[in-house]
Amino acid sequence: MSAPEHVPEEPRYIDFPSIPHGTLRDGKPVLNRWSATLTKDHDFPGAQAMLYAAGVPNREMMKTAPHVGISTVWWEGNPCNMHLHDLGKIVKGAVLKQNMLAWQFNTIGMRFSLQTREVIADSIETVTCAQHHDANISIPGCDKNMPGVIMAAARHNRPFLMIYGGTIKKGHSKLLNKPINISTCYEASGAFTYDKLHAAVDPGTEGRTPSDVMDDIERHACPGAGGCGGMYTANTMSTAIEAMGLCLPGSSSNPAESPAKMRECEKAADTIKICMEQNITPRKLLTKESFENALVLTMALGGSTNGVLHFLAMARTAEVSLTIDDIQRVSDKIPFLANLAPSGEYYMEDLYEIGGTPSVLKYLIAAGLINGAIPTVT
Repeated sequence: MSAPEHVPEEPRYIDFPSIPHGTLRDGKPVLNRWSATLTKDHDFPGAQAMLYAAGVPNREMMKTAPHVGISTVWWEGNPCNMHLHDLGKIVKGAVLKQNMLAWQFNTIGMRFSLQTREVIADSIETVTCAQHHDANISIPGCDKNMPGVIMAAARHNRPFLMIYGGTIKKGHSKLLNKPINISTCYEASGAFTYDKLHAAVDPGTEGRTPSDVMDDIERHACPGAGGCGGMYTANTMSTAIEAMGLCLPGSSSNPAESPAKMRECEKAADTIKICMEQNITPRKLLTKESFENALVLTMALGGSTNGVLHFLAMARTAEVSLTIDDIQRVSDKIPFLANLAPSGEYYMEDLYEIGGTPSVLKYLIAAGLINGAIPTVT
């Protein structure tokens, strides 16, 4: 009996028909090889007319300038995402200074958890490919945002950089007389329900009711913009992605409203241009080794178990072999080092003040636990 005929697998993603032009022209990299589909000659006059209306200044820029998409997971309804459009404006200004064209767009924020992750990935992939962007800079800020932008990057596979929106500052409760964060609200809810929530015994707190304490916590737990300050999902995924080499050093620990975060946004244009010139694309960085590095850092920092869901999804999208057994293997061998909330007493802002994520990575590299030789966006 003859062997059954081999049936080739169907491609997992749409093979978009817009094939980029050659990567070199006169010995130099062609940075606008994707956008040239729309801007070369007069093949798409309607598209070019709309681009002029949108801000392309002249014919020379139309023909030669690369197009960089800046995708922010922005909306005004929570501290994690409310500042991302402003960070995007800083990035846009830096991109324009590099004689490239910058186009801002946003995706939804977070509501339906895992479904949101997929919609974010779909949104960025769709705009990047439909608008023929030559590169993408994504600025996420909350939980599912981070894996969503990485999954999109693995799909469009064009030069890419992630800028984490940054961690929120620590809050402070006057009536409890201690630092607080978002998790304090949930812990206080149980204490309030059972009449166990009381003010600290300090001058000025006499006669304060549990309702007063609850109001004080609610008003001061989130003192500004930024992702939840402990090692919750947002900081778990941002630190992991930094370990994978897809953002600038320190991106995951630079606080949202810090000068360091502003400087990071200003450096983004230089970095994405280098990635374009050297054709550094996401799938070259999303390797088994980079996922292993991310897992090591996650275990050392005591990251969220939600990371399991996202590591597997990102790996599958990038067609990297990673299983839950790999995650367990790394967990078994890597010690838990960080005294970070919610299991510990410190916050990402505290880690930033002693060197941030780069200092932890340096320590783990020196200990032989992380491969410091993998390629990154830098």
